[in-house]
Amino acid sequence: MFGWGPATRIYLAAGATDMRKGFEGLYGLARDRLLCDPLSGHVFLFANAQRNRLKLLFWDGSGLWVCAKRLEKGRFRWPESASGQAQGGTQPRGAGAAVRGIDLAQTKRRRWYRTLSQDERTLA
Repeated sequence: MFGWGPATRIYLAAGATDMRKGFEGLYGLARDRLLCDPLSGHVFLFANAQRNRLKLLFWDGSGLWVCAKRLEKGRFRWPESASGQAQGGTQPRGAGAAVRGIDLAQTKRRRWYRTLSQDERTLA
């Protein structure tokens, strides 16, 4: 839907976020709490305290997107944070798996799986 490239980073806002926040509130959290530029083209994910709702903030070059997902059953696996900082930046495929409910902490890559080197990514 968004067509994120390999350079797009996904930032998880560790801890709980008030899901009543909209464009301005999430923009402020990405800027002040995660210390990132919300207009960078990277994706910012936020979860509520019960871990059953997510919000996504994304700048597509012409405006901000705010998308929401609510689980009917279960909870997302989400990092806790005492400092409120971001949980690093993941690649789009990793965040996509997390949003679909796949716990990446308990998965492992197959022996035959190989990631592309920086040179190979440049050529692709």
